[in-house]
Amino acid sequence: MLKISLLAVLLVFVVGTGVIFAVPDAAGDVVAGKGEFRLGEVLDESVGWFIVVGLGMIFAGVISVEIKLEEKYLGHTQNSEWFNTAGRIIKTGLTAAAIVSAWTWAATLLQSSTVAYLYGISGPFWYASGATIQVLLFGILAIELKRKAPNAHTFLEIIRARFGNGTHKIFLGFALTCNMIVTGMLLLGGAAVVNGLTGMDITLAAFLIPVGVMIYTLVGGLKATFVADYMHTVIIFTVILTFVSMVFFISPITGGIEGMYNKLAEAAVLKPVLLPTFVEGTPGNAMGAYLTMASAGGLIFGVINIVGNFGTVFVDQAYWQRAIAAQPSSTVRGFLLGGMCWFSIPFTLATTMGLTAVALQVSLTPEQVQLGLTVPAAATVLMGPVGAIMVLVMLFMAVTSAGSAELIAVSSLITYDVYRTYKNPNATGKQLLKVSRTVIVIFGLGMGARSAILLGLGLSLGFVYLAMGILIGSAVIPIALTIAWSRTTRAGAVSGALIGVILALITWTGVASAESGGVVDIASLGGAFPMLYGNVVAILSSGLICVVISLAQRKVYDWKLMNPQMKIVQADMSENMKAEIAARALDEETLKKAYKFSLKGGGILTLICVVFWPLPLYFSGYVFDLGFYTFWVWIAIVWVSVASFTIICMPIYEARGGFAKVFRGQKADVKK
Repeated sequence: MLKISLLAVLLVFVVGTGVIFAVPDAAGDVVAGKGEFRLGEVLDESVGWFIVVGLGMIFAGVISVEIKLEEKYLGHTQNSEWFNTAGRIIKTGLTAAAIVSAWTWAATLLQSSTVAYLYGISGPFWYASGATIQVLLFGILAIELKRKAPNAHTFLEIIRARFGNGTHKIFLGFALTCNMIVTGMLLLGGAAVVNGLTGMDITLAAFLIPVGVMIYTLVGGLKATFVADYMHTVIIFTVILTFVSMVFFISPITGGIEGMYNKLAEAAVLKPVLLPTFVEGTPGNAMGAYLTMASAGGLIFGVINIVGNFGTVFVDQAYWQRAIAAQPSSTVRGFLLGGMCWFSIPFTLATTMGLTAVALQVSLTPEQVQLGLTVPAAATVLMGPVGAIMVLVMLFMAVTSAGSAELIAVSSLITYDVYRTYKNPNATGKQLLKVSRTVIVIFGLGMGARSAILLGLGLSLGFVYLAMGILIGSAVIPIALTIAWSRTTRAGAVSGALIGVILALITWTGVASAESGGVVDIASLGGAFPMLYGNVVAILSSGLICVVISLAQRKVYDWKLMNPQMKIVQADMSENMKAEIAARALDEETLKKAYKFSLKGGGILTLICVVFWPLPLYFSGYVFDLGFYTFWVWIAIVWVSVASFTIICMPIYEARGGFAKVFRGQKADVKK
């Protein structure tokens, strides 16, 4: 079926952009390489409506048709188990594509380029590495879930099985908070760019963007999100490769790699990077340069990024759901491959477009920078309306694909951890499916409302992104230890999570107050050091508290008690599927090998990303010369090219058996 998806996505992209190109821009004088970025004046408002509504409906229709074809030819029946777990049969390629897509937020495209604009070349690296290691390390927990709770639908079911209802409710609060933060960020970034480029009302855009997502998620559940993930990822990689080609090989405005180097060196003289700094009176970057990893701002952001993103992976049901959906043999490989492919998106895009904004001296207000408008501004100045359109399409793909993952995640949480747990423990498959779809509609409509509230409070994408670790980071280590460490206790997990978030909030507000002379507001709370200390305290204090209390209680949990508490709706499972799940659960040797591989692979790649690669460059104070900058750019180009090829081709190859059935017109045997 993915071959159909690939053809469909290319058709939609070509036709859609063709339609848009026929619409004249509102400003009329925004020519590539000339003028400055003017908010809301690049494209006509009708373009925004086409992207938000028209393109959304087109994708909803294409994905819905594909899901129906899968039901007809592959026997993928839409019952409660399939809707929320995709049959637990997803292979490596599609798992990796789903990871890439779910982790490609509006912030991935916008905030990564913002930190490049502010701190230089260190920003893209720290964004990419600081948000990749969580996915790599999550592979360890993913395989532990397969070993210890193969029947689970959510990670909260595991917490309830070990610690009971009280603890379950506390972590349910953290999980839903995480989902609300993520969806808020998605729509804050998406709506801000639509408004910035087309003038479309920002609140209206926030309400309309999720509509198409709701439709195909209602039709196909988790599998529909996987299909959408694949289609959207193809387009995102296509746009990034186009920008790379324009900046480094085609555009006379940038002058290729050497031209970019010269312009960035000149920018360091005209507008050096001075803040933030660890030592008062010294520049924040070595020699004020943009082409150096010796950046105080970049390093501070990197630490915040690492801590905050542990929360939005380990506490987000969307990633646990991908682990649940994947085949055991595909779980670790899918997460490792997905993490390394995803690395290329913020690393390459921000190294290309974020630094292009610096090189071309694109003028942006601090408010525009915080809204994440660096990429659209750079694309507009570089390529005119065409660049703006490409950014809009890319961003729409990111927002909707990640949004669909959040929709089905919240649906699963409410269905299994609220409705079945506390209201109707004996719910039938039909009842669970009805609840799942109802939640999708309610939460989908509420996504726009939440983003409007955040906008009303004066919170930007950048602020929410940096603050998320303070709010949910304290739950990370307790959750991880609950599934990975037999000595974790109820008191340890609860105390770590609750005391950790309290200490983080106190630290955050205290440092902000100290730096601003007693004033605690959005501006002071958004400072680099208050965010840094708040994030670090959240994760470290919670981990220490959880471990100390757990060790003091000297209890050991018997893992054999866990999985029997995970109830599958047997009526919604075919006999073949029941047998397959049972066989996988007994294949302990394969799972142990996968676990060891996840430890080695995730650990080694993490050390490379956060220690061996960046720190020598930071402490040396090295400022890139032309040769090293050229080498750095080619790393980004090769990385994103290999990632694109892998994500596009691997799922197609793995699904070749399904293609054969469709092409032969062989209908599936759907007997139980």
